Amino acid sequence: MSIRRLPEHLVNRIAAGEVVERPASALKELVENAIDAGSTRIAVRLASGGTDLIEVTDDGCGMSPPEMALALERHATSKLPDDEIDQVTTLGFRGEALPSIASVAMLSLESRVRGAEGWSLSVDNGQKLNEGPAALPPGTRVRVEQLFGRVPARRKFLRSSRAEYAASLDVVKRLAMARPDIAFSVEHDGRRVLGVQGGETRPERVAGLTDRVLAENSVAIDFEREGVVLGGVAGIPTFNRGVADHQYLFVNGRPVKDRLLVGAVRGAYAEMLARDRHPVVALFLDVPVDQVDVNVHPAKTEVRFRDPSLVRGLIVSGLRRALDAAGHRSVQRPSEAALGMWQPGSLPPVADSGQGSIWSPPPAPSFAFGEAAGAPYTPVDHLAQSRVAEARGSYTPPPQARAEAAYSPVPETNRFPMGVARGQVARTYIVAEAEDGLVLVDQHAAHERLVLERMRRAVASGGVASQQLLLPEVVELDEPACDRLEARLAELAEFGLDLERFGPRAMLVRATPALLGQGDVHGLVTDLADELASFDEALSLKEKLDHVAATMACHGSVRAGRVLSVAEMNALLREMEVTPHSGQCNHGRPTWVKLAHGDIEKLFGRK
Repeated sequence: MSIRRLPEHLVNRIAAGEVVERPASALKELVENAIDAGSTRIAVRLASGGTDLIEVTDDGCGMSPPEMALALERHATSKLPDDEIDQVTTLGFRGEALPSIASVAMLSLESRVRGAEGWSLSVDNGQKLNEGPAALPPGTRVRVEQLFGRVPARRKFLRSSRAEYAASLDVVKRLAMARPDIAFSVEHDGRRVLGVQGGETRPERVAGLTDRVLAENSVAIDFEREGVVLGGVAGIPTFNRGVADHQYLFVNGRPVKDRLLVGAVRGAYAEMLARDRHPVVALFLDVPVDQVDVNVHPAKTEVRFRDPSLVRGLIVSGLRRALDAAGHRSVQRPSEAALGMWQPGSLPPVADSGQGSIWSPPPAPSFAFGEAAGAPYTPVDHLAQSRVAEARGSYTPPPQARAEAAYSPVPETNRFPMGVARGQVARTYIVAEAEDGLVLVDQHAAHERLVLERMRRAVASGGVASQQLLLPEVVELDEPACDRLEARLAELAEFGLDLERFGPRAMLVRATPALLGQGDVHGLVTDLADELASFDEALSLKEKLDHVAATMACHGSVRAGRVLSVAEMNALLREMEVTPHSGQCNHGRPTWVKLAHGDIEKLFGRK
């Protein structure tokens, strides 16, 4: 077969396949053009998710009639005044969007430069229809109708109107997040679905477009290294989502979906989130233009960095530093469903024995108070005291638990953010009274985090102390697991775990980390082998060590079911108050929750 030059209309269709994948991608190009035009207000109208109609109106600089005609030609742009394509500072620069869209839809372009008359130009699937004067305010209005209407092979691959609408709205949100100085509005099928005013701060814009509660459950990011600046907001680990759709990443004001950046965010939150949970972040990376290549793909959502390790390290370090400053914070957003589980108290049912109604006490609850926890329940002679027929209203039930003697004054609750320990429920949850409410602490989850942070500090200071075993213990594993452990012997030794190979399918344990105390040696080594198997090769050494530390910490924490004294409970609370990340365990679950005084009053009908 001979080589032939493709016709212009076919070239445009091929280009459209790269630039215009769906209504959302066409909308992205049009809104980016509006931003590059210096607009202060951008209004979007959609119908059927954008498949029937996409309309973008702005108050930017506008175009003259000759410029409008030129804008519909491929690779014609005003955004590259010279040939320095590696010095791009605008969102668009390839000159492909408008001609690509016009080749697969009906496109109407209206524009007016300030001080001049407006002009209109229409194109139907690549064929110019008409042009002439138009009445409109300064700026530009682009109207796209019946996208892929004459390309059934492409249109049948579009998803439902609801799905296309969700993708289009996400595009506008990301662009609006990058430019809090611009006002944005979105109308879908005649209904206004988004509206933000210009002149907002970056945290205000991010919270307004994601979740208003984010403002009180996030930390600010402000970090710089070697000319690269990282800003934005990051949700504390317990403020997480089940999907990664709430991660907004920007490079030089450009929304991107870059694997390097996503991996860096995941690494920064490692050991603070469960693997099926995802953080809520909006990160803005400002990189010198000669250090990043934005001309990787026509969609411009991927970038390439000259020094990727610097960028990854900056994001991990910046996020970790900001999250460290969050201290013991945890999401304190009482669940309506959880509050609804609390039911007003009532007396137990009354049984008739033939001699009057007798009240029978329930089993002693699992509620421990300090050293008196576990004291045997001693019932009083309630048969003689509780004849409901005589005086049910004045009956006082027998005590169900005993408080230990107060040998010293009770600490004042207003001195401590986490309050003062009052007791222990189910040998698992610490009950503390704070100045502004009731605090419940999961003792195992909290201590797990504290042990992890102690291990991290110890490693940074030169290593974790070891505790020699009286008799070395042999742990049998499969050969690949032993190989993985053997390859990490030096790193594991930094954490106080002394291992050596003991044949092809066994490891000999000579010492364990002193921080862990007397634990399950076999379980610890087995879990470490499994954790090493899941390592991503792209992880830095520090991130790998964090994985190891988290696995060890889980084995060295206070277990649920252990009775704690009041002194032990208060010591745990005080350490939580000064330990970074103590608001969540190593798997991302909250370590404590608070029931505010107002919520308690609601439970009792006082509010």
